[in-house]
Amino acid sequence: MWVSSVWRTTLSPGRRAQSALAQLRGILEGELEEIRGAGTWKSERVITSPQGPSIRVNGISGGILNFCANNYLGLSSHPEVIQAGVQALGEFGAGLSSTRFICGTQSIHKNLEAKLALFHRREDAILYPSCFDANAGLFEALLTPEDAVLSDELNHASIIDGIRLCKAHKYRYRHLDMADLEAKLKEAQKHRLRLVATDGAFSMDGDIAPLQEICRLAAQYGALVFVDECHATGFLGPTGRGTDELLGVMDQVTIINSTLGKALGGASGGYTTGPEPLVSLLRQRSRPYLFSNSPPPAVVGCASKALDLLMENSTIVQSMAAKTRRFRSKMEAAGFTISGVDHPICPVMLGDARLSSQMADDMLKKGIFVIGFSYPVVPKGKARIRVQISAVHSEEDIDRCVEAFVEVGRLHGALP
Repeated sequence: MWVSSVWRTTLSPGRRAQSALAQLRGILEGELEEIRGAGTWKSERVITSPQGPSIRVNGISGGILNFCANNYLGLSSHPEVIQAGVQALGEFGAGLSSTRFICGTQSIHKNLEAKLALFHRREDAILYPSCFDANAGLFEALLTPEDAVLSDELNHASIIDGIRLCKAHKYRYRHLDMADLEAKLKEAQKHRLRLVATDGAFSMDGDIAPLQEICRLAAQYGALVFVDECHATGFLGPTGRGTDELLGVMDQVTIINSTLGKALGGASGGYTTGPEPLVSLLRQRSRPYLFSNSPPPAVVGCASKALDLLMENSTIVQSMAAKTRRFRSKMEAAGFTISGVDHPICPVMLGDARLSSQMADDMLKKGIFVIGFSYPVVPKGKARIRVQISAVHSEEDIDRCVEAFVEVGRLHGALP
């Protein structure tokens, strides 16, 4: 106490502030050095072109094949999508400078919400700045201390964070383990509402939730089903409506959250779609909706056009499925382990964080843009390079990517 008192009296307020800042810098530099030492440092490569199957990267001459974007349908740079954004920008302005309930709702926002509800065959929809915000805003507004939420242990961070914000009783079941989910549902029978929360497609592993079994158990134990469809909307299912369409349970999933920032134009934005009373409640209570600016008109215009293109013609969905099978089969034949089944997310499992980072760097030298993923994005010991197939990749692009993986894998001892 005496030392602290002397320290306060001998240092001026300015010196004390400088000392606190120096202490903070020391702590932060130590943490950053730990990340570097573990081989999990994440560098940001700078792209100098529009998003697409072939891009330009700062400091590298020539075109680079991009195999790590969420641009599943190739619509991020589609000329009609771009033109729709330009038109919305000219007609509705750069932004609203307001939240939705004050003076931030335009006709294009309402039109896109209606279109999303129609696409998913739900009663209503509500837009958010991102799907992270949609997940952050759902559970707290819907669930009370009388309720329970049951979450897959490998759900996306945004679902986990959204559940943390709510006051419901929380149950976590083992990944895709339906026996464990059933045990947790039995335990949760004492609560008012029970909500099972799962990703439709898991972004790090490329596996798909067993929605038929989840919905069967939910019906048996009186639970509702929530699915995050960020890595499914636009390209899974016969017409791209997602995992619930793929698995034939569209009428059994209660709530869907998804994004406009991947297959549907790739800009930003998210949404919740489901029962009309739920959407109305979210407009009244969902904090990310109430306290965030409205999605910009250009973003809304791009997403609306992307959705139009998908609803008019879904043949692009089938073409991407064939390209996904081509990449997976060729990589497995070469000796790589690819996680997941039949999803355009194709994680090349390597285990070691440093190896995944070094191989990704060497892939770039061969003209292939991929990124290594390691802890804390994935569990320790499960580092991988996540490859993502797009409908606008050609078969030649895919073959070139496989050839580069084989060369780099042999260089680093990942292949014999």
